[in-house]
Amino acid sequence: MPLLLIALFIVLPIAELYVIIQVGGAIGVLPTLALLVLDSLLGAALLRSQGRATWTRFNQALAAGRVPAAEIFDGAMIIFGGALLLTPGFITDVFGLILLIPPTRVLLRRTLSGMAKRRVSFGWSVFGGAPGERRAGPGPASRGYDHEGTATEVAEARELSRREEDRG
Repeated sequence: MPLLLIALFIVLPIAELYVIIQVGGAIGVLPTLALLVLDSLLGAALLRSQGRATWTRFNQALAAGRVPAAEIFDGAMIIFGGALLLTPGFITDVFGLILLIPPTRVLLRRTLSGMAKRRVSFGWSVFGGAPGERRAGPGPASRGYDHEGTATEVAEARELSRREEDRG
C-alpha cells in the first residue's frame, strides 16, 4: 500500500510533467495547453453523457425490482474517470477515458468481479453447512436458529421471564 501511494503522489505527477514537457517540445507550448484544455472539456462532456445514461439505467433497474450492481459500479467508474480527465495531464486522461468508455467498463467490471469471486469464498461452507444443518463446535454456525437480529442476551431473557412470572 505505501508503494501505491508513492506511485500515485510522486511518480505519477513526475511522469505527467515529463510527458507534458515532451509534447510541448514536439508541438509547442500553446498547442499543448490547448490540447490539455480540449481534452478536459471533452472529458466533461463525456462524463455528463455517460453519467446520465448510467443514472437512467440505475432507475430502470430499481423500477424493475433488481439490484443495480452494474450501474453502481459504472457510476463509480464514471466518477473516477471524470476526475482523471479533469486532472491536467495526458497519462491520467488515458486512464480516465478508459473508465468512461462503456465497453472498457464492462471488461473492468468482469475482471474485478472475477478477482473478487476468487478471493472470497461464497457458499454454505463458510457458515458451517446448509441452512438448518447443525454442526458441533462453537460459533454462530452451530445454532441453526440464531439469525441476524433475532438473538437476545441470556440475561435479558431471564429478566423477561422473571417479569412475566411476577405478573402472572
